Amino acid sequence: MSDRLDRRDFLKKSLAGSAAGAFALSFEERALLAQASKKPAPAAAADSAGDMPMGQLGKLKVTRLIVGGNLTSGFAHSRDLIYVSGLLRQYFTEAKVFETWELCEQCGINTAILRLDEHVIGLITKYWNERGGKLQWIAQVKITPDDLSQIKQAVDHGAVGVYIHGGNCDSFVDGGQVDLLAKAVQLIKKQGVLAGIAGHKVEVPIACEKAGISPDFYMKTLHSLRYWSANRQPENDNVWCLTPEKTIDFMKTVNRPWIAYKVMAAGAITPKDGFRYAYENGADFLCAGMFDFQVREDAIIAKNILSAGVQRQRPWRT
Repeated sequence: MSDRLDRRDFLKKSLAGSAAGAFALSFEERALLAQASKKPAPAAAADSAGDMPMGQLGKLKVTRLIVGGNLTSGFAHSRDLIYVSGLLRQYFTEAKVFETWELCEQCGINTAILRLDEHVIGLITKYWNERGGKLQWIAQVKITPDDLSQIKQAVDHGAVGVYIHGGNCDSFVDGGQVDLLAKAVQLIKKQGVLAGIAGHKVEVPIACEKAGISPDFYMKTLHSLRYWSANRQPENDNVWCLTPEKTIDFMKTVNRPWIAYKVMAAGAITPKDGFRYAYENGADFLCAGMFDFQVREDAIIAKNILSAGVQRQRPWRT
């Protein structure tokens, strides 16, 4: 906690004491200064290792907050800040990734959603075998009409669930290839693990439900449009839930578990607001990318929202 206070004090003094003064501060600097002036939220009783609320995905117990893998893999939806992904790859060394995952487990988070590649396979295998880690791995894979091999590769390396990448699914639905998603779900289930379908577009779960595909869960983006750049083009702003109200309304009709992702709109929405919006509007689980220094606070936010009782129109689907 002392480190956090030191950073806050440093930021307040550095920004407020700049030669140009407060009137010369940029939009971003004013936002940072406002954040720095806030007192840290009290840890309260929710700050303990084993009390993160859980739900059921198939036979698995899964915490309602799941750690994502984009940051630890060095991928950032950072709008026009072209240096951020490179910065992430420098920051998230092997040791830092392990430290982050260990913090997740200490805070009660028991599942990670990670991409499938050789880098991640090496990390998660070493984390389990040499660090004694227990995180459950749900793997994100990509498929083509002629190649479903990543599904078996993920299972062979210890994934307890596999889902098809959201961009992949968007493209197949747009191209009228929903049958390929059905084939992939069947193959995943044959491997004895959870099968999921992801999508940035609500048309993905709509098409899958219409076709009678039976994934064990959906991953669908969800965030509000209440932030400054929400009306920009998605390729510039990384807005991945362009129709949140349509998503909310449709998912009320879906009986399968729903993991919401992009809930903070690439860092434009605070965890407190993003988490609450997603839980209240029907998500059963959240996937959130977290730096090591965010894990504890994000876990407390999720626990406190859930322990206070969430006002939902969509019943919990687990």
